Amino acid sequence: MSRMATTNNGVGMSESCSDCGRDTPHAVTVQIETESSKQENAEFSREPYRVSECQVCGTATSTRMNNA
Repeated sequence: MSRMATTNNGVGMSESCSDCGRDTPHAVTVQIETESSKQENAEFSREPYRVSECQVCGTATSTRMNNA
């Protein structure tokens, strides 16, 4: 499923929110998450995730950015 983000007059980002059922303002960040539960491999298993949080209802979605 692809998502489309648009700007609100340069002030913020609007994306479709499945909970609200419409385009709403979203805060978008990139977070680095460790995917390995083993301590010795943790430093090699960090991946970037795009996190989008609806500013109306608070629903957050996380999408892995590197699908290698």
